[in-house]
Amino acid sequence: MVSTRKQLIVDDGVTISYTVFEGSEPASVILHGLAGSSREFLPTARALAGRSVVLIDQRGHGESTRRPMDTSRAAYVSDVARVIEAETSEPVIVIGQSMGAHTAMLLAADRPDIVRALVMLEGDQGSGTVEDHRALGGFFRSWNVPFASRSDAAAELGDGPLERAWVEDLEETVDGLVPRFDADVMQTTIEAVGEPRWREWESIDVPTLVVYADGGMFTEDKKAAFAGRGRRARRVDLSGASHDAHLDAHEQWVEALRTFIDAQ
Repeated sequence: MVSTRKQLIVDDGVTISYTVFEGSEPASVILHGLAGSSREFLPTARALAGRSVVLIDQRGHGESTRRPMDTSRAAYVSDVARVIEAETSEPVIVIGQSMGAHTAMLLAADRPDIVRALVMLEGDQGSGTVEDHRALGGFFRSWNVPFASRSDAAAELGDGPLERAWVEDLEETVDGLVPRFDADVMQTTIEAVGEPRWREWESIDVPTLVVYADGGMFTEDKKAAFAGRGRRARRVDLSGASHDAHLDAHEQWVEALRTFIDAQ
């Protein structure tokens, strides 16, 4: 696959970094979750070879601006819209995981002119308590950074699929290896995601695929309630998968994704 790394400076001065894979339109625009980066979805992009794919590092993540002043949901949505307008000539299939699924949902609600279909992996209308969000920020602040090596990072963080993705994505600095995000930015970002956005979800009128993992973060009641309130939502469940099913249930994830994309 031919790919190009690009950058776009948006209205508030934030730099958004993204990768474009050449192929046929409609393009698939993929959004990672909190504390992740577009790197996690390189295997997904490769599995969609022949199709145009855009992988975006959302603000505060990856190679985009690390400490944006604005971490509102509106800012995240606007960034993605700007990239779509710069890179595509027709409405896209927007795909997101977790926090990225929330961004994708709000984009589909706010900009139906540029979204032809929506895929949400392990996402919902917005949830979580203040205590949950503070605990997550505390977890990221607890990392003993900088790490001297990737093996040291793996020893501290663990060897699961998500932890390996974090380790692989560490940035090399003169002081050692550091994550490509800041803990306080992650906390303010997830706090904004916590606000329920049922009105936006129920307004979306494009084909929608809602994908959940049997070992994910949502109860069956929450999954059923969310999918049931979507206008044109179809639900698929992945087995033996976690909240990061794109990493640990890749083949199932890609099969569900390809089937949906082929129908658009």
